[in-house]
Amino acid sequence: MIGWSDTELAIRDAIRDFANAEIRPHLDALDSGEMLPYPLIRKLFATFGIDAMMAESFEKRIAKEKDGATGGDPDGGPGGDDAMQLILSIELTKVAMGLTTAMGVSMGLAGGTIMSRGNVEQKERWARDLMTFNKVGAWAITEPNSGSDAFGGMTTTARPKGDGYVLNGEKTFITNGPFADTMVVYAKLDDGSNDDKRRRPVLTFVLDAGMEGLTQSKPFKKMGIHSSPTGQLFFSDLYVETDRLLGGGDGGKDGRDSARSNFTTERIGIAAMSLGVIEECLSLCIDYSKNRELWGQKIGEFQLIQLKLANMEVARQNVQNMVFRTIELRRNGQTPTLAEASAMKYYSSQAATEVAMEAVQLFGGNGYMSEYRVEQLARDAKSLMIYAGSNEVQITHVARGLLS
Repeated sequence: MIGWSDTELAIRDAIRDFANAEIRPHLDALDSGEMLPYPLIRKLFATFGIDAMMAESFEKRIAKEKDGATGGDPDGGPGGDDAMQLILSIELTKVAMGLTTAMGVSMGLAGGTIMSRGNVEQKERWARDLMTFNKVGAWAITEPNSGSDAFGGMTTTARPKGDGYVLNGEKTFITNGPFADTMVVYAKLDDGSNDDKRRRPVLTFVLDAGMEGLTQSKPFKKMGIHSSPTGQLFFSDLYVETDRLLGGGDGGKDGRDSARSNFTTERIGIAAMSLGVIEECLSLCIDYSKNRELWGQKIGEFQLIQLKLANMEVARQNVQNMVFRTIELRRNGQTPTLAEASAMKYYSSQAATEVAMEAVQLFGGNGYMSEYRVEQLARDAKSLMIYAGSNEVQITHVARGLLS
């Protein structure tokens, strides 16, 4: 794949028009936290019929599973919609990155985990509403003292009791956490044994807002991506029955595999978001360079400005090629390895952050002002180097992949 098809370009332009008309006018309200992203996402889905398409795809998959079929995509194989999903991420990130993260976590991580690990009853109970965005989902693995050491340092526990489990602990930096209707939560099995706590099985549960013993915090105040609410979840003697345990057919002890699969998906998504940041910064810088005058010249005539623009374009091409390669792999029934996804995340997030900071520099004093978009893009871009596993951890995954 060397470029978007005519159909994909038409979809891109339609999404771009929607974003300009329906989202950009609300940027100040979104960035201040005054406005939540969820109504805009639902309007986007209704406008393009995404909710109806997702519902139809869901029903087809469930019907096949009830007939005994497993695996694959009922609409024609893995990756059939990857281009549209990535285009959506790129275009939304250009305007308000928080909409991309709110949507991606709800559907891709929370909904995706239930779709890949749940039984038919669990999918119908929870996943349908998440995949159509009728409800908001959260995916909770990170804890105050175990970010990158997600499994080993996990202290949230699930203690067997009767026909269920009792959860105790807390999760932090949870996208959609304050407003989630449905939460996928990872917890260490506490069966009273003397096994090494770091190596105990990790179980995956589905929780609903309002359950006794569950507290959802208010949104955090953050440096960037203000349009995506982030918070904490607290579990205090929260009793859950076994019908909320994902992967129950395997004893529910597959939480690590479930999370690792999501790490790959999440890190590929970071590349698409990074491309959105880079393309928007480059577009704004080109326009500014053509119009801003200094010493009687357009600043675009100065070689130093040309160097900045050229470096941005090189970064854009590199990250775009990573996105295209992912689409091509999935169309061939393949998926990037965790090490490859980590390499994509590491390079693309660093490139996006560097481009955004260079954009602020190119704009000079104006770049530091909130009325010029580049300062928001710079704040948002920095999160990409931390989100989905810090870049320092990505280096380890890449190196292990090379040396294994």
